[in-house]
Amino acid sequence: MPKLKTKSGAKKRFGRTGNGKIKRNYGHKRHLLTNKSKQGKRLRRGTTTLEKGDSKLVLSYMPYLRG
Repeated sequence: MPKLKTKSGAKKRFGRTGNGKIKRNYGHKRHLLTNKSKQGKRLRRGTTTLEKGDSKLVLSYMPYLRG
């Protein structure tokens, strides 16, 4: 069997938590931050986990993250 390729955009954006969930960063915090609310910028700090349906799609992009 040939090796399966991982989508290179996905490997830069997603990872796995200790419990096996898919984690991601928040978007919309690179530029034009003066127009965005302080609360919105504060809520976008750190990482969050994906919902079940979204993580299924991400795992199809990353065959070796499936476990």
